[in-house]
Amino acid sequence: MPAPRTRRSADQRRAEITDAARELALAEGLSAVTLRAVAARVGVASGLVAHYAPSMDELVASTFGDIVGGELAELAMLLSGIADPTAQVATLLATVLDGSRTDVTLVWVQSWGMGERNEALAAEARSRMDEWQQFIAALLHTGVASGDFRVEDTQGVAWLLLGMIDGLSAHTLVRWGESEGRRELLVRAVEPLLGLEPGRLRSR
Repeated sequence: MPAPRTRRSADQRRAEITDAARELALAEGLSAVTLRAVAARVGVASGLVAHYAPSMDELVASTFGDIVGGELAELAMLLSGIADPTAQVATLLATVLDGSRTDVTLVWVQSWGMGERNEALAAEARSRMDEWQQFIAALLHTGVASGDFRVEDTQGVAWLLLGMIDGLSAHTLVRWGESEGRRELLVRAVEPLLGLEPGRLRSR
């Protein structure tokens, strides 16, 4: 006789759905997070997914937030072990453009396009962009306080730096330019913004 099926609790089902949505987004992008695709990955009927996740817009938004929030937490942990502000910024630029995060980059890029019709996703994207901007601004503020950087408007420069990171990261999706070239371009643009002599970020 086949073994009796173990009935999942509501929390277990929600966790399965959340995990499936995350796996789909990282493997194929946010656009792959559909009712049918999530149900197929969990191995249940679409109606069961709809019962536990009645709004696919909200599931897509929360999946996006989980993925990009994890990325920022990982980077924050990495930089927390570096004392020198210039080395922190150099490590940040090298890490985000090293070509190893194209799955997360696709999730970001799709959030901006899909957010036009998914307000829950748009709101989550705005919130996560704010987090990134504040994270970068805090790095710059620390560098200004230590005398390493000369920046009058840390908030504005943080927004500018975030825009450059986003744009150059998006280029990796269509393999436009080389990874080293993108990093070199970004470093050359950022050094004067921080009041650094040419080559300071490359030497870290």
